[in-house]
Amino acid sequence: MRVADAYAECERITGSQARNFAWGIRLLPTEKRRALSAVYALARRVDDIGDGALPPADKLRLLARQRAMLDDPGAHPDDPVLVALTDAAGRLPIPLAAFGELIDGCEMDVTGRAYGDLEELVTYCRCVAGSIGRLSLGVFSPHLPAEATPRASHLADELGIALQLTNILRDVREDLANGRVYLPKADLDLFGVTLRTLPDGTLDPQGGALAELVRFEAARAQGRYDEGLRLLPLLDRRSRACCAAMAGIYRDLLARLAADPSRMMRGRASLSGREKARVAARALTLGRAGHG
Repeated sequence: MRVADAYAECERITGSQARNFAWGIRLLPTEKRRALSAVYALARRVDDIGDGALPPADKLRLLARQRAMLDDPGAHPDDPVLVALTDAAGRLPIPLAAFGELIDGCEMDVTGRAYGDLEELVTYCRCVAGSIGRLSLGVFSPHLPAEATPRASHLADELGIALQLTNILRDVREDLANGRVYLPKADLDLFGVTLRTLPDGTLDPQGGALAELVRFEAARAQGRYDEGLRLLPLLDRRSRACCAAMAGIYRDLLARLAADPSRMMRGRASLSGREKARVAARALTLGRAGHG
């Protein structure tokens, strides 16, 4: 398969399925845009296995196969995603080993892991989302000074965790319907909340206790954004705009959930296309205002 065709397929996947990330990815120059699309396309494949309808044993088998393929991605010339990813990793310092952490997190989903406290949940978030932050950093800043790399990696990890915590709050109702509960048991117990749905399919507000829990978790996630967004000054102008757009969409969604927790009780909250475009425009302005 031609590398150009492989990248085109990854960009098609990203454009059709990355409803939030695509707004930021399109702000990157061509080489970085294609590379991040390849990263997203493989992450999407792994997520789809974990979230699919196959029996758990089959999911685990497919995840193990993806893990094995990543040991030598260049050995799969007919797989467009791996062809593109191999080319991107040859051009940019993308830490492909981080995909192993993503697979670890998906295996947690498949085996039905529960989370007793915040530390356990953050471990999961670091696998499924912090890994993507670190993979993205390899695309954003290929020439980052060695002394700045550990801090940048930490901040990218924190930003990924913040995004995943936002996803968890957004999807409480949907995840519960699928037999998954991500909110830590310690937090549920603290607020006296037992997640359950009412006959009309909405979440039981439990006398306002669920709303208070949502605000509590949102404040925690906000702290992760405050830390993670310190990454922006370390990035070049276009990468800063991309990162700010992707994080900004999720941060605005988090603010919306905190302001009105009933949104996540009724369904899946989201920003409109116009609102996402506004965030992307704001991020582009931010990128121009910075250095690099």
